[in-house]
Amino acid sequence: MNGVLERTLAILELLSQHGGGLELAAIADRLDIPRSAVHRLLVDLVRCGYVRQTRDHGDYLLTTKLVSMGLSFLSNTGIVDIAQPLLDRLAEISGELVRLAVVDGNRLTWVARAQGARQGLRYDPDMGSDARISCSSSGLAWLSTLADDEALALVAQQGVGPVEEFGPNAPKTLQEVMALVQSTRARGYSLTQETYTPGLNAMAAPVCLAGQALGTLSIAGPSARFTLERMQALGGDLVSLAAQLAAASGASPFFNQPRANAAAGLKKIYSA
Repeated sequence: MNGVLERTLAILELLSQHGGGLELAAIADRLDIPRSAVHRLLVDLVRCGYVRQTRDHGDYLLTTKLVSMGLSFLSNTGIVDIAQPLLDRLAEISGELVRLAVVDGNRLTWVARAQGARQGLRYDPDMGSDARISCSSSGLAWLSTLADDEALALVAQQGVGPVEEFGPNAPKTLQEVMALVQSTRARGYSLTQETYTPGLNAMAAPVCLAGQALGTLSIAGPSARFTLERMQALGGDLVSLAAQLAAASGASPFFNQPRANAAAGLKKIYSA
């Protein structure tokens, strides 16, 4: 990791995973960058308003500037404006958390949500995080739209989610991931039981236009309430609203841009 830009982005990505901040030494050690270089980059990031330093411990934290940029971008793409009414409708039908994830290159990122649970247990994660495609319902729904070799290349590039970091039923091998992909493809939507988060079940359908996945629409809830039977009963509504979202996507500049086949590119790199 030699380039200034690469190191700067690595610092921002690392700090985004630590809401409480990190000391300079910890940043340097985790990224294997000399402390003097990390200090220079942090000084520039503080000056530009992307990072701040706490007074008491000297830890470095992200500011909300990057968040503001992301929200501004999403607002200008029209994605949320198009999706929100459909997300709200599905949340009302299901009584659970509904999320939209968009495909951007080889990443699948949750960008919008609607909460249907009014009482009791609620699952309400932060937006803006990338899905682990090997064990999330959204990731499996996306993979089901790809050829097997393309799906394998994407999973291999990101890595299979280890059980200790995800749910107890997370697939441990590429073969197990592909078995879930194939069942998702046959069903038309994914069903996962405690694969991504302990105590959480989820389902997702791809949002496809002209045979290409633009994103995924998912429902998630506590496993005690959001049972396999309940998920199966919601399959028709999920697939129907995903199709409606795909039909409405033409109004978004983001979805109208030419979209490269990132999975195919990864397949070539992985096979080389």
